[in-house]
Amino acid sequence: MKRSTTRILTTHVGSLPGRGETANEQDLPGSVRQVVAAQKEIGLDIVNEGEFTKGGDWLNYIDGRLGGFEKRERTGTPPIAQGKDREEFAAFYKYASERGSLFYITQDKPLSMVKRNYWVCTGPIGYVGQAAMQSEIETFKTALGGGDVSDCFLTTTAPASLEPYHGNEFYKSTEEFLFAMAEAMRAEYEMIANAGFILQVDDAWLAALWDRIGIPMGLPAFRKYCELRVEVLNHALRNISEDRIRYHLCWGSWHGPHAYDLPLRDIVDVLLKVKAQGYLIEGANARHEHEYHVWEDVRLPDGKILIPGVVAHATDVIEHPELVSERIQRYAKILGRENVIAGTDCGFGERTHPQIGWAKLRSLVEGARLASEELW
Repeated sequence: MKRSTTRILTTHVGSLPGRGETANEQDLPGSVRQVVAAQKEIGLDIVNEGEFTKGGDWLNYIDGRLGGFEKRERTGTPPIAQGKDREEFAAFYKYASERGSLFYITQDKPLSMVKRNYWVCTGPIGYVGQAAMQSEIETFKTALGGGDVSDCFLTTTAPASLEPYHGNEFYKSTEEFLFAMAEAMRAEYEMIANAGFILQVDDAWLAALWDRIGIPMGLPAFRKYCELRVEVLNHALRNISEDRIRYHLCWGSWHGPHAYDLPLRDIVDVLLKVKAQGYLIEGANARHEHEYHVWEDVRLPDGKILIPGVVAHATDVIEHPELVSERIQRYAKILGRENVIAGTDCGFGERTHPQIGWAKLRSLVEGARLASEELW
């Protein structure tokens, strides 16, 4: 994985808006070519296919790729509609839900980010998504024009973030179930890595579950919950070189108060146990920007790279490049400039209007340029 050896490199979390409202599903190869070209045009260093090949959705894409499950109607409240934040700010969430403003939505896909299928395991879990994953790989490679793919990334999802939408009626224990799911997902992880891409594992639900289940169980028990799931993920990553893996942890990314997010300090050591060279975390939104101070006390292990968000998806205000530069320099002065890559808090696709998302990415690139002038 490239490091910021002569200047601050730039990347993003994965999901991107189209130049229009959404990717053109009738011409997916053309849409992928366009989004790759757009990233290169504005100067991003480490790019992907915008998650267009996954339909722009980091969770629903897995539907049908795991054998051993059957679709069921969920009983009870889905995870996205639970939590202390929703209890404390019930009037706001009612208002936002009625207007569809917790995510950026369009007339074509009015509630696509919140409708999830629920699956129950009724037999041995296996990966049956090889054809779909190979199609993603080939579509992205074609869009790159046959060039070097080693500085490009493809996303996938951690077992811990699939778990809230997958129940178990087959395995004797939760641990056995999770390791079986990890073993199945290993096939997808290794397909991405073996194709030459950087593997990015998204795990947005792990920290966000603090608000749902962690607060009642208490921090020590919740940390054990997370540590098991990191062990499970590492099991699935065991055959992939660490320097080809980056791990994305965030706090749910809906447009809400986030007043009960788990502090980074309470989970940072668990984060660093993930087998990855790069760690993508939130660092620009108003709830987490101050947490760069955590790295004054916590040592980033040798060889690791931090990829903090320096522009946020949670506001339509476009960050000034000088502010972006300041954010980058905070991390660089604590961790060393070569150990920092500038990123985004979360994905922009279906969370941000396309005009705003691309403007923020341009501000990210310009801010990295300004920071590089100061740091070199």
